Amino acid sequence: MPEGVAADAQTGLVAVGLRNPDALALVDGRTGRLVRRLRLPESARHLQLAGPGGPVLVPAERADLIVRVPLRRGRPTSTRVGRFPHDAAASGGRVLVTEEMADTATVVAGRRVVATLPAPAQPGGAAALPGGRAAVVSVRARVLSLYKLDPPADLGHVNAGVGPTHVVAAAAHLYVADTQGAAVLAFRLRPRVELQSRANAPGAPYGIAIDPARGRLWVTLTATNRLAEYSLAGGRAPSLIATFRSVRQPNSVAVDPRAGRVYVTGRVDGVLQIVSPHR
Repeated sequence: MPEGVAADAQTGLVAVGLRNPDALALVDGRTGRLVRRLRLPESARHLQLAGPGGPVLVPAERADLIVRVPLRRGRPTSTRVGRFPHDAAASGGRVLVTEEMADTATVVAGRRVVATLPAPAQPGGAAALPGGRAAVVSVRARVLSLYKLDPPADLGHVNAGVGPTHVVAAAAHLYVADTQGAAVLAFRLRPRVELQSRANAPGAPYGIAIDPARGRLWVTLTATNRLAEYSLAGGRAPSLIATFRSVRQPNSVAVDPRAGRVYVTGRVDGVLQIVSPHR
């Protein structure tokens, strides 16, 4: 039951979160060969990198832990956080962890909890921003929030569609998968956070990843088992280029920014799909 996925350009490795048994698989991103497999204290739905070369940030949901797994060598380390950590984003040497069942966001420095901040109902996907900041979407509250990590502070929030689930960042923009609203929402960050445009994404958009080098946004459409490719050329609103057949229940997607390869996890069939760049 693979779900969370993160691709590292520096090592060429792709991390995939597995369930039953709970583990993290490290895969050669070019060949698809399994490099190694590490046990986890609990499964993770989402993965992110703390930076180029790792480590991988693993929110172990039912264990209430954020686990840091080195990509090459070294032992995993963990920190206890709030109830049901869902996602994590690193910026400025700190990590923000969203806690879906506690309605909180915890800021971690190294292995130490610095602060726990209240969050709008059911905080989900998170994205790192430059300058020690992070963006978070809250599913039930239907808002997009910004946080400062040092010192920890809530910078406010704006409405974010009908049912947002995940968010990615690039340059001066944030892109949100509005799953219930069947859309991708584009927000500008300057001079203030505000909705800039909306692109149709029929089929329950859920997983979302960005390739800033090629100006591409990749979105999984879980209701139709498709992968959608959007252009972000010229800083314009996301423009649909094409959709492709994907693995069944494609909940997560990641991009290797160096090679341009796209990785999609198929939870139903237990597979990792590798899409090679075509333009």
